[in-house]
Amino acid sequence: MESNSLVLSIVSIVNMMVLGVLIFIFGKMYVKTRAQLPLGMIVVTGMLFLHNIIGAFAYFSMDQIFSQGVFPYMLGVGIAELTGLLIFLKITLD
Repeated sequence: MESNSLVLSIVSIVNMMVLGVLIFIFGKMYVKTRAQLPLGMIVVTGMLFLHNIIGAFAYFSMDQIFSQGVFPYMLGVGIAELTGLLIFLKITLD
């Protein structure tokens, strides 16, 4: 595996870990309250989780397709998503 694909895969896996924590938290909220908002947040985080699964799989299996020129942009998107998810997790925990 090329090092660029490895870095992109690691970012996707870290995103999935944060999303897993968020799904767990929203699941606990839904069980306690039966409110619709946590249920909606589970759907949103679940779709983002699916997006990262597909992305990590693509980085692992199709590393020959990705060029050096597109790597910084893809890494920027992954890091921006991770930053947003960490802020979202902090807000959720507060």
